[in-house]
Amino acid sequence: MGQPRILLSWSGGKDAAWALHTLRETAVGEIVGLMSAVVPAFDRISMHGVRTLLVRAQARATDLPLLEVPLPWPCSNERYEAEFLAALAVARRQWGVTHVGFGDLFLEDVRGYRERLLDGTGVAPLFPLWGLPTDALLHTMLAGGLRARIVCLDPARLDRSFAGRDLASAAAELPAGVDPCGERGEFHTFVTDGPMLSGSVPVESGEVVERDGFVYADLLPAAAHV
Repeated sequence: MGQPRILLSWSGGKDAAWALHTLRETAVGEIVGLMSAVVPAFDRISMHGVRTLLVRAQARATDLPLLEVPLPWPCSNERYEAEFLAALAVARRQWGVTHVGFGDLFLEDVRGYRERLLDGTGVAPLFPLWGLPTDALLHTMLAGGLRARIVCLDPARLDRSFAGRDLASAAAELPAGVDPCGERGEFHTFVTDGPMLSGSVPVESGEVVERDGFVYADLLPAAAHV
């Protein structure tokens, strides 16, 4: 067998970004591209609500191609799975993908779902950050130069005031019971700089809105970089 050819599931957040850094550092295979689910109706990525143009800027800074998986809105899980598998088939044909990498940390049900989704596709899952203690992992990320903003949070688990904040400053103030990496859905981030990027992705703060039970902090490309 040849070297693994890895497609990385890409949300634009810290865990996906650190998974990329880890895969590169450990040289377990060749990362051939990133894959993000996007909602063309809003021109944003599906999970975190970040503008697609910012995720594209991130991808350019990783020096990797970005495979966008377009989803309707609203989107059933069945439709999501169909679009994911169709995009994966394209990636297999065009890039020879053998593995998909994920930034999951410890949620067994999420890992099991991904493993079941890939079962029978001929593509194997990779979880380069799996089982790492999340407090130590967050410290390693920040000490390693990762910079990110909190772009989405669950107000039932984390106060709305954290929306839009720089992760480094917010980390010291996370209340007890909130996972340091937000792995239980407490918060999601967008990475603006780090060792996995060839340059920063400058952003400016936009409005903060509450929608469908979540608080979203919009990010705009910095004026000088539009």
